Amino acid sequence: MRDEKNKLFVGNLSFNIDSDQLAELFGEVENVEVKEAKVVMDRMTGKPRGFGFVTLANEEMVQKAISAMDNKEIDGRNISVKVATPQRDDRGGDRGGFQNNFRSGSSRRY
Repeated sequence: MRDEKNKLFVGNLSFNIDSDQLAELFGEVENVEVKEAKVVMDRMTGKPRGFGFVTLANEEMVQKAISAMDNKEIDGRNISVKVATPQRDDRGGDRGGFQNNFRSGSSRRY
């Protein structure tokens, strides 16, 4: 959890960029050490979704990386780089399926 402050969100990535290339791009920034880089893939298609995350070695490197990389053109697209926010758990309970049919006033599905 302590790495959460060192994690960057990288948006508007080219669909040609993979996790290794993302790590390389941020590793080229002076005085920035990349611990992990991950391009998020679509579960159904296995193709990149156009964004990813980069975890840096410490918090001091975060602003250096943002300054150097935000709005930089990579593979024909201007990427967006900002501090990642923790993922919210919006799943909630009882959002669908069989139970909701009874609440709508009709239990018939045909």
